[in-house]
Amino acid sequence: MALVLNEEQLMLKESAAGFLAEKASVAQLRALRDSGSERGFSDDVWREMVEMGWSGIAIPEAFGGLGYGYTGLGLLLEQAGRNLSASPLQSTVLVAASLIGELGSVQQKEQLLSAISSGDKLLSLALQESAHHAPLRTALSAKAQGDDYVLDGEKILVLDAAAADTFIVIARTAGEPGDEQGLSAFLVDAGTDGLRIEARSMVDSRSAGALCLENVRVPAGNLLGEAGAAWQGLTRALDIANIGLAAELLGLSTEAFERTNAYLKERRQFGRVIGSFQGLQHRAAQMFAELELARSIVLQALHAVDNGEPELALQASAAKAKLCEVAQRVTNEAIQMHGGIGMTDEHEIGFFIKRARMAQHLFGDYNYHLDRFAQLNGF
Repeated sequence: MALVLNEEQLMLKESAAGFLAEKASVAQLRALRDSGSERGFSDDVWREMVEMGWSGIAIPEAFGGLGYGYTGLGLLLEQAGRNLSASPLQSTVLVAASLIGELGSVQQKEQLLSAISSGDKLLSLALQESAHHAPLRTALSAKAQGDDYVLDGEKILVLDAAAADTFIVIARTAGEPGDEQGLSAFLVDAGTDGLRIEARSMVDSRSAGALCLENVRVPAGNLLGEAGAAWQGLTRALDIANIGLAAELLGLSTEAFERTNAYLKERRQFGRVIGSFQGLQHRAAQMFAELELARSIVLQALHAVDNGEPELALQASAAKAKLCEVAQRVTNEAIQMHGGIGMTDEHEIGFFIKRARMAQHLFGDYNYHLDRFAQLNGF
């Protein structure tokens, strides 16, 4: 497999880079944070993304999308990482649309995926219930009552919770926490009786929240797929999500490295630019080599999604674990090499380490995916 981009993909990458640098840069993220924006992103910028087809880039043409594949979406996410662009690309396009594609009926796909592609609906996955990623430990209950289900429980770290029109809530219709069987996915509209949405302040200045569900009644038609059989589709959707997050971490780490490298050539100490010191040169060279390896593993994983390769779980955990490791190293080095100014809010380099830590944690961190990779290989 040639791990290179074709001409069309290069054009998409360059177009995304120019647009996001102008309309959704780190400066715009700072402005959103300082304004106290509850939605956490600009609706005007999101509408422009929708008009360019980004909301439907990985959605099949049969359901109103562009059918450009996850490699195309990965290129967008990489550039979003470079610019720390805040938008529903992650919550709605990467995660929710992928899960609907895995679990939804043809009718649900026609309705929901076309609404996502047109920008008419924002969705977000409500999965996590504790500080650590543990989907099998889901305890939120969904009990059948006549033609409805009644949901009770809480979810945390729900992306774009304040802006979402509908949530995909993972609930347990059977079994005990830890069981694969018994997990179900329900569509719950934001205005449903008994649903309370609490905004949470995140270190990366992005919008997230917690959901509290008390006797939330939803019709059986809001069930994605069969009751109690969501695990396989959820797992594949999470693999896709982690590959997308790895692509974002790649962009974020690359930008942090390039900014640091430029600073090494400007900052003078003891009458010399600090980039002339051999110790810093070695550290920069190691980061460069790690980023080149990371670029290959992310592109290979994106191809694996588009090609329907059977060992997607291995590719996903390898990519997420590696990019967590690289992002940790590069952002730490970026702060250290910038010195005292890197610790200030006035300097933009600090925004990269904050976003990196959140993206690393989402849907499983380095330790989670390293352990999973080992288990999948029989260790």
